[in-house]
Amino acid sequence: MLMRFYLKFIFILFPVFLCAQTPTVIQKPIIWNAEREQLSLDYLKNRHGIVQQTAIIKPTMVVVHWTANNSVQATFNTFNPVLLPGRPELRKASALNVSSQYVIDRDGTIYQFLPDTVFARHTIGLNYCAIGIENIGGDKYPLTGKQLKANEKLIRYLKSKYPIDFLIGHHEYRAFRKTKYWKETDPEYFTSKSDPGDAFMLKLRENLTDLKLLSL
Repeated sequence: MLMRFYLKFIFILFPVFLCAQTPTVIQKPIIWNAEREQLSLDYLKNRHGIVQQTAIIKPTMVVVHWTANNSVQATFNTFNPVLLPGRPELRKASALNVSSQYVIDRDGTIYQFLPDTVFARHTIGLNYCAIGIENIGGDKYPLTGKQLKANEKLIRYLKSKYPIDFLIGHHEYRAFRKTKYWKETDPEYFTSKSDPGDAFMLKLRENLTDLKLLSL
C-alpha cells in the first residue's frame, strides 16, 4: 500500500518536473514581413545554395554569440530593421539584416526575437541549420554566471525539441568550412570572430556533457 502511494506520488510530480525544465522565455519579436522573408529566401538560395518556398530551417546546431553591447534594447534596435544598415563587408553578400532567434540578458533573462525554425542571419555558412543565441556582453562586459546557466537551460530545452548535434561558439564556426555542413557559395566570404570565447564555451560544454553535443 505504501509503495503504491509513492508510485502515485512520483507519477503526479513527474510532469511538474518536466515543466520545470522548460525555461521562461519572454517574447520580443523583431519585424518579420514579406520583405524580410523574401530576403531570407534569397539568402538561402544565393549564399547557401538552398531553394525553398518558406524561410525555415531544420535546426541541427546551436551557435552561441555575444552582442558586444550592454543592452537588450540596443540589440533589438540593431536586429529589428529588415535591411542591414552600414557594414559593407556584410552588405556585399546580402542587404538582409543580421538577427538571432534568442538573446540572453546579463541577469539570465531569455528573450526570443524569432521562432526557433525561422531563418536568421547570424553565422556565415551555417544559418540554414543553426539556432543563434546572443548574450548581452563582450570584451568590456564579460558574460555572467547567470547567462551561463540560462544558456544551459535553453540548450537543454532546444535539444529536447530538435535533433541538435552541434554546439559551437561563434568564434569556432570557421572550423566547418571544409566539412559537409558548410554551405556558402563564395569560398572567400568569411569573417574573424572572438565571441563568446573559449572560457565561456568550456564552462558551457562542461555543464552539458550529458547531451554529448559535438564541436569540431
